Amino acid sequence: MTNLLSIVLWLPLLAALPLALFPRRADAAIKGWGLFFSLVTFLLSLKIVLGFQEGIAGFQLIESVPWIPQWGIRYSLGVDGISLWLVMLTTLLTPVVLLASWNSIHKHPKEYIIAMLVMETAMIGAFLATDVMLFYSFFELTLIPMYLIIGVWGGANRVYAAIKFFIFTIAGSLLMLLGIIYLGALHARQSGGVPSFAVQDLYGTALSPTVSTLLFIAFTLAFAIKVPLFPLHTWLPDAHVEAPTGGSILLAGVMLKLGTYGFLRFVLPYFPKASLDYAPILIALAVIGIVYGALVAWVQPDMKKLVAYSSVSHLGFCVLGIFAMTQASIEGSILQMVNHGLSTGALFLLVGVIYERRHTRLLADYGGIAKTMPLYAVCFVIAMLSSVGLPGLNGFVGEFLILSGSFRTYPGWTTVAATGVILAAIYLLWLVQRVFFGPITNEENRHIPDIAWNELLALAPLFVFIVWIGVHPNTFLRKMTPSVEQLLAQMSNEKPQEKVMTASSSTKDSGLRTQDSRKAVSR
Repeated sequence: MTNLLSIVLWLPLLAALPLALFPRRADAAIKGWGLFFSLVTFLLSLKIVLGFQEGIAGFQLIESVPWIPQWGIRYSLGVDGISLWLVMLTTLLTPVVLLASWNSIHKHPKEYIIAMLVMETAMIGAFLATDVMLFYSFFELTLIPMYLIIGVWGGANRVYAAIKFFIFTIAGSLLMLLGIIYLGALHARQSGGVPSFAVQDLYGTALSPTVSTLLFIAFTLAFAIKVPLFPLHTWLPDAHVEAPTGGSILLAGVMLKLGTYGFLRFVLPYFPKASLDYAPILIALAVIGIVYGALVAWVQPDMKKLVAYSSVSHLGFCVLGIFAMTQASIEGSILQMVNHGLSTGALFLLVGVIYERRHTRLLADYGGIAKTMPLYAVCFVIAMLSSVGLPGLNGFVGEFLILSGSFRTYPGWTTVAATGVILAAIYLLWLVQRVFFGPITNEENRHIPDIAWNELLALAPLFVFIVWIGVHPNTFLRKMTPSVEQLLAQMSNEKPQEKVMTASSSTKDSGLRTQDSRKAVSR
């Protein structure tokens, strides 16, 4: 199917348009329509995986037509090993969110479903775009539905959280826009006046050290805010706490990955010298974020805020893996983006389940509810163990590859980062102990209904992938390997080469180390 990527991209938006004609009180029809088309989008996205050829490094299933030809901007889509699983994560989590929200969204359900479907199109578009201006358009489009989701369907301080989220993220991305325009103009000058914003065309643009550094800062700031990287993280806990459950799942599960994806797609290949020079600073900030996020999560009295700060900690591992610049660490980082979306998405969903029943997220209000909600307790423990990184589940694979790969180039910082794994086990096990075990001291906890069918169905695919990745990670890793090798080959042309572990003769050595890491993971 030659237009498969466009169909997957635009189907959610096209499905959102007829919803404007639905009667406002037809809640079931509205929710059913949104859920149906989100499931169709997911099923169609499976064809992308089936049609994706292993062993090819570049973009596949390419679609490209002129959009604004006088500026060299094209509607250009493609998928490679870096973006493939992030697209799948987006199409998986959207129906999960809509199914989990079936009984919890009563205020303006039509507008809520429309916002979610528009959000899905924007996120898919950002991962599929192979034109930088097209990427930027989708990157910014994600802000509008998420701003509304937080501001309309959020908690008591929803307006403050929505405005803070919007100001933080748009400030960085506007600076990146200036960088994109300058980079495109510079490329046109060097190519004899032929304008182009194609991702691959801009890779070869010659930059002076000063210009490279300034553009690196512009792009990095935008993506660091989106991740968010310490100390630019302060908008995230507020956004998560005030957002509805579905908003938190998509925000943590997919939207934050636009930052880490941007580092891989643009920052490393466009500015390899600056990336090498400033990698120690970014790694230091990532490791500080890992430890800081874990320690702050440990002392949170609110379950949702605890999971929010755990995101700051876990995404620090992704940034560490990216800027360690080894085959194993980058593959681990890409896989961990998916892992985080699955495990943290499940945790936010489960926190929403208990909040809908008790209307409180304070740990002090619970205790012993495993007796009254046994199935819910089992689901929560599975999601918690995935986030902790239990061997046999997905989190272990990503963290193992990141830490083993990063240790090759930054052993000191990696050793400190490894403490984040221990801290995650402490604060999440503490959460489970406080909420589920011990005596029931609050009478309201004796009669809480267990997890509902729609919530259980929403969790089921997440748990399938949590186990699948943990048991057989090569299903996912082997599709990304050629693209990561190509990325590192671009980096290897810069000095010092010893920081890039797949340069020339070291390519084979790094591949062997990656295979050894995978074998160790499989064991």
